[in-house]
Amino acid sequence: MVEGLRERKKRQTRQRIVDVAIGLFVERGFEHVTIAEVAAAAEVSVNTVYNYFPAKEDLVLPPEEASPHRLADIVRERPPGQSAAGAVLARLRAEVRGRERQVGLTEGFGRVLEMMRAAPTLAARLEDLGRRMTDELAVVLAEETGAAEGDPLPRVAAWHIGCLHSLVYAEIGRRTVAGEPPDAIAAAVLELMDAAEELLGERVLAYAVRKG
Repeated sequence: MVEGLRERKKRQTRQRIVDVAIGLFVERGFEHVTIAEVAAAAEVSVNTVYNYFPAKEDLVLPPEEASPHRLADIVRERPPGQSAAGAVLARLRAEVRGRERQVGLTEGFGRVLEMMRAAPTLAARLEDLGRRMTDELAVVLAEETGAAEGDPLPRVAAWHIGCLHSLVYAEIGRRTVAGEPPDAIAAAVLELMDAAEELLGERVLAYAVRKG
């Protein structure tokens, strides 16, 4: 589908607001920058900023990127013959190998991460995001496996997968803050994922295999 002129301008405006906001947040701290200051620096109105980003935190963690549906969506989209854990592992490996922004493997992300960790509201949102991802995944696993009400297996499997997902992000964050380059981080994280996959065991790795 060809992007129209209006859609392109909206996308460019949105990206300009994000870029300006992140720059200000990194320079001065998230809590010390107002939406009015972001709007002025981006040369748009305050209302325009709020039209794109209803909450200040959305400028750093936009819902379409930092989505509580992420793990559930990955599992829903997996092909026949692949398990839930296998789908998440495959997606994470692809994102790490591609040095994708989704996992923070871009130059300069270290300063952004430090800014996020220093802001209580952003740290709280990240913690809540991880919990909601696991909760939604557990619901999907229960539905797909036909688990009886009260069966703990979907939640236990979701917890293992959610912990793996969190571990990858934590390792990337730790190495990023330490100043390691993206290529070195990617290599180390891929090795970490191999070790984690071995420890998960066949019970988790073979759980909820999609039927053909």
